[in-house]
Amino acid sequence: MSRFFATGSDSESEESSSADEITPKAPGTTFKQSLLLSDDEEDTKRVVRSAKDKRFEELTNLIKTIRNAMKIRDMAKCLEEFEQLCRAFLKSKNIVDKEGVPPFYIRLLADLEDYLNQLWEDKEGKKKMNKNNAKALSTLRQKIRKYNRDYETEIAAYKENPQESADEEEEKEPGDSGSSSESEEEGGEDGLSAKSFLKKKPEISPEASKFLKPAKGSGDEESSSDDDEDDDEDWGSDTVDSGSESSDDAEGKSASLAVVFLKKTQESEKPEKKIGKKKKQKKKERIEEEPEEEGGEEVEGGWEKVKGGAPLVKEKPKMFAKGTEINVPVVVKKLNEILQARGKKGTDRAAQIELLHALAAIANENNLGQGILVKIKFNIIASLYDYNPNLAAFMKPEMWKKCLDCIDELLNILFENSNIFIGENIAEDSESLASGDQPFRVRGCILTLVERMDEEFTKIMQNTDPHSQEYVDNLKDEGRVCGIIDRLLNYMENKGSTEEICRIYLRRIMHTYYKFDYKAHRRSLGLQGESKSEQDQEESEGEDSAVIMDRLCKFIYAKDRTDRIRTCAILCHIYHHALHSRWYQARDLMLMSHLQDNIQHADPPVQILYNRTMVQLGICAFRQGMIKDAHNALLDIQSSGRAKELLGQGLLMRNMQERNAEQEKIEKRRQVPFHMHINLELLECVYLVSAMLLEIPYMAAHEFDARRRMISKQFHHQLRVGERQPLLGPPESMREHVVAASKAMKMGDWRTCHSFIINEKMNSKVWDLFPETQRVREMLVRKIQEESLRTYLFTYSSVYDSISMETLSEMFELEIATVHSIISKMIINEELMASLDQPTQTVVMHRTEPTSLQNMALQLAEKLGSLVENNERVFDLKQGVYGGYFNRDQKGGYQQKQSYQRDQKGGYQQKQGGYQRGGYRNQNQGNY
Repeated sequence: MSRFFATGSDSESEESSSADEITPKAPGTTFKQSLLLSDDEEDTKRVVRSAKDKRFEELTNLIKTIRNAMKIRDMAKCLEEFEQLCRAFLKSKNIVDKEGVPPFYIRLLADLEDYLNQLWEDKEGKKKMNKNNAKALSTLRQKIRKYNRDYETEIAAYKENPQESADEEEEKEPGDSGSSSESEEEGGEDGLSAKSFLKKKPEISPEASKFLKPAKGSGDEESSSDDDEDDDEDWGSDTVDSGSESSDDAEGKSASLAVVFLKKTQESEKPEKKIGKKKKQKKKERIEEEPEEEGGEEVEGGWEKVKGGAPLVKEKPKMFAKGTEINVPVVVKKLNEILQARGKKGTDRAAQIELLHALAAIANENNLGQGILVKIKFNIIASLYDYNPNLAAFMKPEMWKKCLDCIDELLNILFENSNIFIGENIAEDSESLASGDQPFRVRGCILTLVERMDEEFTKIMQNTDPHSQEYVDNLKDEGRVCGIIDRLLNYMENKGSTEEICRIYLRRIMHTYYKFDYKAHRRSLGLQGESKSEQDQEESEGEDSAVIMDRLCKFIYAKDRTDRIRTCAILCHIYHHALHSRWYQARDLMLMSHLQDNIQHADPPVQILYNRTMVQLGICAFRQGMIKDAHNALLDIQSSGRAKELLGQGLLMRNMQERNAEQEKIEKRRQVPFHMHINLELLECVYLVSAMLLEIPYMAAHEFDARRRMISKQFHHQLRVGERQPLLGPPESMREHVVAASKAMKMGDWRTCHSFIINEKMNSKVWDLFPETQRVREMLVRKIQEESLRTYLFTYSSVYDSISMETLSEMFELEIATVHSIISKMIINEELMASLDQPTQTVVMHRTEPTSLQNMALQLAEKLGSLVENNERVFDLKQGVYGGYFNRDQKGGYQQKQSYQRDQKGGYQQKQGGYQRGGYRNQNQGNY
């Protein structure tokens, strides 16, 4: 065994070979002797490999693995090996600092970055990747871009002249290998790996080829064939001849016997290489690439990216055979053939759409009539909808444009040809597609297609970033969508059934109800356009949105047989009234509809619409100065703490036990597009200001009442948060402004309260968002003055014996008549123990402070009352009776007795019924 690594003369090798031949020995003894020989010659013949060779060999092996992974597009493997390569290169830092970065390393970095960029640009290829490969591709692309910044100059030099970089690398390898026999072996291996596994290998210059023994794939075909012949001659004889010939060959080339030994490994690799060549040739034939050029380097040369899966057909299939007579039955048969592939696995949906377009063009060229064209158009639009098999996915922009164009074309055909009848109830057997005396009859429903188009538009808006320009561009399509709905509405009014007209009316309503009609608002205020063109445009405009809503909704109220469409129409109508400050119409319509009684049984989208309507109703009441009604309308939504979710404007973070991934997807599809959102900060501000105007006077009136109840829990929570703050600075947020204003109102300081509620910061956040900003501000100032007066009288009535109404009028900047009215109401409701002295215009306070005996009697009465309540509650539980006002009190309502007493004292409200109580609060815990 040791003779293969000997560096002795030919005679020694011949003697050893002949000795081995003449004296046959047992296998065990031969093995032992060879071991002994190797041990004896260990000191003289063992070669110590340098650290450089070891490190570069490790790098070369890793590069080889990365190349193989690149060939099979295994991105996960590429990423793993690249990370190992980076670690190995870091270990070689000392050697690299001395020798410089090896050219084969730079070549790999450049090739790998180009390869990843090509894969990244191939959109179709990325779609076909599995999840792990796609993720690895993204990660590896980022890493290689970041990593290559340190080697930009070297990579740029390599890309400018890859030929010179390759020559330098190959000249360097034989130079290193000449140091010793072992290092020559390593140099040969390095040369082999660099040539075999590095991409885009250039031709070897004649000077370099003099020093390199041509390896597999390194030269042209002639050199490789010469090598094959030499190999056959060298290895064709028996063992002795091969040994002597290889020793002569080694002497002639002044190389060690290790080279002869290496030839065996090269020969063993050749069959694998040939198999590889055959595979590549087959692959090239399959993807119809150009024929191979001469030269072995092409096999190792530039790789061309091949799309996986079935080969794509480049030529368009012929629709009909040559000479076929094209008529309606033939086209219908071809249409059915195309549709049979619909929905099947492996069907190219884009190609199917193209085929249908081509079929429509053929039918149009041959004048087969509008009937067959309408049928093909129906199927084209259906195929566009089926392009995304996933229900949650939205249409791509190009598909969306095609869909709108096709629907417009279909409507044009239907308007131009009144003899075409379409409907879902027409059976395929009874279709009449051929042009003749009979009218065309086509199976299909244009209303369903338009409804699906409207849903797709909503999905596009839901899945677009609302703060991007893309959202604005997509929103511009709404005009076109509404135009299509209007055209279909005109068509259905003539040819549609009542049910279909109600459906298309509802679609039109859903695109109108949330939009504020500024032109109608300007006309109501008596304002005209600034320029003549604006005035002309306003005159040429059609009817106001209020008139349109009234006409469409009333038709649905009268004709619709389904509760859902009528419910949605009523809610939209109320929303539109409230948006345009028509408070009494909106309130009356809500109370007459009795929707609050059974809305909890409706489906979630209708419940979301109900919540939006109630919120808009509350904001409308606030604008009109109906503070109590505004608070009652907003109470259910705001007290839940889930306003964002209940209005369909986003999801709150929850545990997975409450909502799994599938439910989350369903809820995301119910979200309202961003341009339809209600400002949540405005909503909360309106609610808190309403609560402040109700709660602060009530708190002042019942300061010493042990059984005082809160009107708004959320408002009290904000007050407690403000009181707990150790350091009170100037208010920043909207909530802090309301809390600061509440503290000022509690002291009867209306000016400070006014400055906190109405200032530049609050104007920009809240009040400027209202259409009639100035009127709302004036209303707020008036309410703050009135409620501050009531609070002042409640708080300081015990201090005064009498107070002049004129003084109160000056303090709160109110008219004397208004002050008189407020004090009269308080006296009538027994909230203020006083009397009016008319001649002197003063308020005379009555001392009603109880004596100690009366105080003790009151405490005893309260304790007895609580005892009776507890006793009756226990009795009800034993009897199994869970109704009654006690149970209602536990759920958060008000007891009837307490309600009456509060009305006598605080003037809050007598009835708990009405639209604000039967709404959505109870079903929040269950259905939604």
